[in-house]
Order: sequence, then C-alpha cells, then structure tokens
Amino acid sequence: MMSGWGEHQHIVDECFNEASEVLGYDLKSIINADPAEKLNQTEVTQPAMLASAVATYRVWQHLGLVDASIYSGHSLGEYAALVCADSIPFTDAIALVAQRGKLMQSAVAEGEGAMAAIIGLDDENVIKACAMVTEGVVSAVNFNAPGQVVIAGHRTSVEQAMQNAKQLGAKRALPLPVSVPSHCALMESAAESLYQQLLDINLQMPRVPVIHNQNASIAGSVDEIKSLLKLQLSQPVLWVDCVAAIKASGVQTLVELGPGKVLTGLTRRIDNSMNAHAIYDLESLEKAQHSLLEIE
Repeated sequence: MMSGWGEHQHIVDECFNEASEVLGYDLKSIINADPAEKLNQTEVTQPAMLASAVATYRVWQHLGLVDASIYSGHSLGEYAALVCADSIPFTDAIALVAQRGKLMQSAVAEGEGAMAAIIGLDDENVIKACAMVTEGVVSAVNFNAPGQVVIAGHRTSVEQAMQNAKQLGAKRALPLPVSVPSHCALMESAAESLYQQLLDINLQMPRVPVIHNQNASIAGSVDEIKSLLKLQLSQPVLWVDCVAAIKASGVQTLVELGPGKVLTGLTRRIDNSMNAHAIYDLESLEKAQHSLLEIE
C-alpha cells in the first residue's frame, strides 16, 4: 500500500511523515508491516486512508496535472476532499479523523456492531429488510450503487436483516470486516463529540466546490460544513446521489485518488457514460495521464 510510486515516492513518504508526527506513531510502517488487525482498527484506518488520498493528490499536483473542478469523497474520503480543496489543513484533518476513529470505536462495544453489503436488491427492499427487524438498531447506511447497499447496526440485528434481504431477493448478503457500524444511529453519541472537536478546527470555505455525503450538495458556509460532517457520522452516505450531482455540475471525468479502485467501479455501475480513473501507484497514474490526454 502506497509504496509503488517510483521517483515520486519521496512525496508520498513526506506526507506520511507529516501524519506520523501528528499521530505520534509511524503510520507508514503500520500499513506495510504490521498485522492487518492493527490497520483495521478504525482509529488507524482513518488516518491511513486520509494520508493515502492526500499523498496521491500531492503527486498529481507535483506533475502539474489539471486540478479538479469539484471534489467529493465517500465517507472518510469526504475529509480528503476537503483537504484537497484547501478547506481543512492536512495536519488538522489527520488529528481530527484519528479522534473520529476513537470516538466511533468507543461508541459501540467491541463485537456488538456490524456492517454488511446487500447485493442485487433495490434500495426500497433493503430499507424494508431493515425495518422488518424488531429488536436493536439496523439501517441502510451506504447507498453505493444500484443493487449495492451497505447496512449497519447491532450485530444480531444486522444478521437478521441479512436474512430478510435474502428472502426479499438479494443475490448476496456479505458481512464486512470493519470494527464499528458506521453511519447509523449507534454513532449519534460519537457524532456529538466529534462536533465539539470540529468547533475548534479552523476551516475555510473550499476553493472549489465539495459535494457532501449527507445531502449530495455543496455547503454554503463553514458552519454548514461542520454540521454536515457531524451528521455524516450517524446518517447514510448518499453516494449514488453524489455522483449524480457531480455529473449535473457538468463533470464528465472522475479521478479516484488513493489505494484501490472501489469508487471507480461504483461510478461505472451508477453511470457508465462517465469516464472514471483510479490512481493508486505509478502505473495507474501513467495510465490515467494517457487517458486524460486523449480526452483533452
């Protein structure tokens, strides 16, 4: 992860060094050497994902490639979008998401929460599968693409909703390897505490628009950005609507920055008329550069 950057590796490493100084531990060594269980702890996962996205963006900047006309990010990626749009300083964002992870982890006892991906079922029936559960908390939390919705809540409630979804016609119901049930009502206490942290952060209005997860819209003020980041923690990620809003703004080409290509795949499922490119190492960077030059 984040090691295949050739002559640009120093830019990536410098970004991780900045993050490590804030965190008080070597983040890069964790993502490359430590057991996956440590990286899967959300208080570590979140800074790692943020640093990876921002480091990729800095390589993009260093090469003088065209800047985005709009930014958006899925869940934790919304913080990366705000950093790249010069709304939140990178080091402040690293400290904030590390604290976000700790608050999320402490909101639900280990083993009590769960998330699962429901595949091949429409949004309405996923919501119905959750509503059929009479005990505990479970709800649809990530509307990722048509036929791909993530649910979250109490473990036993999620398991029941998975069975309900299969009975309603879902092709698959897959438990996700996460340590906390994000974007559901169980995160409300964490959201309140996060908001108190956000009040102390010196945010600016983004230099280019940022589409937010909670309402698939652009915030009109710094106070609204903080409120939306609070709500995002305990309310659904409307990613399908975010992609639609991006397209409605006139954007035809999306570039995903950071490890993996999940959002690129989702974009193609949401609207295959849009061009989507994932950049996560030197090879993918060169491929995206070539494709973008052809588009221009």
